[in-house]
Amino acid sequence: MSERVTLKRALISVSDKTGIVEFASALQSQFGVELLSTGGTASALRQAGLTVRDVSELTGFPEMMDGRIKTLHPKVHGGLLAVRDNPQHAAAMQAHGIVPIDLVCINLYPFEQTVAKPRVALEEAIENIDIGGPSMVRSAAKNHRYVLVATSPAQYGPILQTLRENHGTTDYAFRLAHAAAAFALTSQYDTAIAAYMATQTGPAEALPPRLPLSLKRKQSLRYGENPHQPAALYVDRQPAEASVAFAAQLHGKELSYINLLDADAALAAVKELDAPGACIVKHATPCGFAVGADAVQAFERAYAGDPLAAFGGILALNRPVDLRTAQALTSAGEGKWFVEVMVAPSFAADGLELLKNRWKNVRLLQVGDLAAGGATRIDPAELHMHKIVGGYLVQQRDLAGADQATWKAVSKRQPTAREIADLKIAWLACKHIKSNAVAIATGGMLVGAGAGQQDRVSSCRIAITKAAGRATGGVAASDAFFPFADGPQLLLDAGVSAIIHPGGSVRDQDTLDLCDQRGAALILTGQRHFRH
Repeated sequence: MSERVTLKRALISVSDKTGIVEFASALQSQFGVELLSTGGTASALRQAGLTVRDVSELTGFPEMMDGRIKTLHPKVHGGLLAVRDNPQHAAAMQAHGIVPIDLVCINLYPFEQTVAKPRVALEEAIENIDIGGPSMVRSAAKNHRYVLVATSPAQYGPILQTLRENHGTTDYAFRLAHAAAAFALTSQYDTAIAAYMATQTGPAEALPPRLPLSLKRKQSLRYGENPHQPAALYVDRQPAEASVAFAAQLHGKELSYINLLDADAALAAVKELDAPGACIVKHATPCGFAVGADAVQAFERAYAGDPLAAFGGILALNRPVDLRTAQALTSAGEGKWFVEVMVAPSFAADGLELLKNRWKNVRLLQVGDLAAGGATRIDPAELHMHKIVGGYLVQQRDLAGADQATWKAVSKRQPTAREIADLKIAWLACKHIKSNAVAIATGGMLVGAGAGQQDRVSSCRIAITKAAGRATGGVAASDAFFPFADGPQLLLDAGVSAIIHPGGSVRDQDTLDLCDQRGAALILTGQRHFRH
């Protein structure tokens, strides 16, 4: 077999006609390629003055059934699948009048775009399931020893360039690379169809027996967790909620793996808040988390929670950044504060300009409306996945927030309104802090976080140290129950006046007795918030 194949005949049938006239014109005028086509594509090429042979002329059958049947024919697939140096295949081609097809240029019906439309009808979705297109793509890709397959307008330029450089021929490696891209496309296409059809069969299972997963590389990243690790962002579908994966980067240098991981964590935290809120994350854990009367006060409180840890952190806000907010951001820490990434619904033009002038490299990510207040804030179809060697761990996201109606105040003293407000902040902060997690809050802000410790007592000690005296009159939260009263003892000794935790320990009574002895309020949520 010769590695090089001369391109003599091309079948072109595309939904996205971007650049197709220019591509087909170059094939015909520069390389003398015979053009085969169907329907609207054939019309567009003829209108551009190109000579086109209808596929129906090749097959001897007209297009029928509203275009559902046009390329599913042996004269098409025989021309694509024949092993040309196999005598039996060659004889079959000659006996049945099958001519070889050297290039298939196909892009598929826009199924994903169709089902992404609000309230799309099932009938419209079904009609946008391409059958002939994927069949031809797969046939051509399978027989890449002889056939080149193009599935994207982005490929047209490189194809023409290689044809010019190689006198109208392509080599095996070039065709193999295009075949690999073609199979990736059909896999993604089938996955999108399977996922959509699963939603039409009744109530969706939270965790189905088979999870279709097809990822497309959206962007390469500066590096992974460390500079020696290559990294990239892959996406499947755009979720129905604000997301850093689909954010518009308005300024700053290239994003890294950690930038996006921390930005996602910070954004998830501020989505919890109805009031104007801010979260500063370092190493996937909030070090600043607060609410305020407006974005400025929320940020100032979040920053004041732990200015030392906030340096070089990732900030998320749940309100747009206007000029006044930008001025507060740039003057924090007497102008000595440094931030890696800022995430916000939007940036006003004057505020954006101030931030860009202040920080040359800060990444500014605009994520769009967070839909604060209500179920539209989150997309329940989004699952949480963690890759392990050989598989995936998949779970529903932890979407439980601070539902005061389910809380039980079990202490003799009931919490005050001020304590309840701070307990909500501490509880939500705890949910987003790495386990074992303990949070201390006061005045609508997180002032101390103990994160990622192997024992809860150590988390209490760290949170108290971080609070630096501000625990007095504050409140504390634990993401899981206190197994003993030693952690609560440390928190109460530091001045905490109210504690919230899930409860469920066989020694819950010890913690309750301690709180009653000290006149502290104790709330049980009945709900754990581990985050690993």
